[in-house]
Amino acid sequence: MIHVPTNILLVDDEKDFVEMLSMRLEDAGDKVTPAYDGNMCLETLKDTPIDVIILDIKMPGMDGIQTLREIKSRYPLIEVILLTGHGTTETAIQGMKLGAFDYLLKPADFEELKSILDRAKQRKAEQDERIRKAEARQLLRKGGNI
Repeated sequence: MIHVPTNILLVDDEKDFVEMLSMRLEDAGDKVTPAYDGNMCLETLKDTPIDVIILDIKMPGMDGIQTLREIKSRYPLIEVILLTGHGTTETAIQGMKLGAFDYLLKPADFEELKSILDRAKQRKAEQDERIRKAEARQLLRKGGNI
């Protein structure tokens, strides 16, 4: 089976963590773009195609929940997985109510993270496909073929 790389944006203020997890994800065949705070995340999204964001909740400046709100208001189809090492599960659940796909506690089990990433990527692909089909139907209607 061919593995299609997931375009992942990894957002965490701990640079060593970002570097280590990026290497593991890239070794698994994914493409990782790092960001070290919420503002850098939002700037990256302006010109980089992303399937899934792995987002730390506890960051200085714009925290993960604020960043999630901005992501979902600007890019509602991008799936977000929250990571927390400092926050509580209540904060992660709040994030899921705001549109996050799922959450993991740090240190996250890599196989569990990969499983959640695969499900998030699948959900995004299904949403994208439904949108493409709706747009195609709309074009056909406008052309008078339906």
